[in-house]
Amino acid sequence: MSKVLRVSVRNARFQQWETLLHNRTKRHRAGSFLVQGVRPVTLAVEHGWTVEALLYDADRPRLSDWARNLLETPDAELVAVSAPLMAELGGKDEDVPELLAQVAIPQRRLADLDVGPGWLGLAVDRPTSPGNLGTLIRSADAFGADAVVVTGRNAADPYDPKAVRATTGSLFAVPVVHAASAHEVAEWARKQPAQPIIVGTDERGEQPLSEHDLGGPALIVVGNETAGMSKSWFDLVDATARIPMSPKAASSLNAANAGSVALYEAVRQRSQS
Repeated sequence: MSKVLRVSVRNARFQQWETLLHNRTKRHRAGSFLVQGVRPVTLAVEHGWTVEALLYDADRPRLSDWARNLLETPDAELVAVSAPLMAELGGKDEDVPELLAQVAIPQRRLADLDVGPGWLGLAVDRPTSPGNLGTLIRSADAFGADAVVVTGRNAADPYDPKAVRATTGSLFAVPVVHAASAHEVAEWARKQPAQPIIVGTDERGEQPLSEHDLGGPALIVVGNETAGMSKSWFDLVDATARIPMSPKAASSLNAANAGSVALYEAVRQRSQS
């Protein structure tokens, strides 16, 4: 094992980790975030993300084989952190996490996305809930989407710990890109050789989603949890589709559920073609 740094008090290094968890601006300025949970940490390493540091419980009598193997990750700084401080960083009241990872935020752009004939993307417009955003990233991974595009300057951060936990590791398997506006995304999409159809989801759509052809390259747009799609997206999409619901329904689907249903419909059409 490489040289180990030991942290047992709330020093500057510990405060930096707290900042990565709770301060979005400083998290992105630092260019890294904390990953909690066995599956997310494992997938971050397996998918080749840059692991800057591995924090482990210094008070645990014996680390698991999983943790010991991860501590062999090349170029990762190793930090032995006291159990009370690990508990604070782990985000759970009852358990002390065995291991946490500090991981670099990748600098992805729309231009990095490769749109081919079978490409499927999900655009999430101005999400406010990190949990909902994380759930949509998880669904995108489950249904084989090629990318998730988050639009809006003040949109929820996919590297927020609530979002990362909600993805259950899918964040590390699906490219997630941020774009400032719907116009930026639409302009990029129109320039692709395999130009994707852009279909917005909204309860006011004239036709149900199943009547739109999602068999080719497609970008599905899901609106904000409260306000739905922005006017910009309404003006830019090729079609606006609704998800049929029971007339007895007291409320519409939330954004995470609507996006999951829309992705399923795209997969259903493709499996039948």
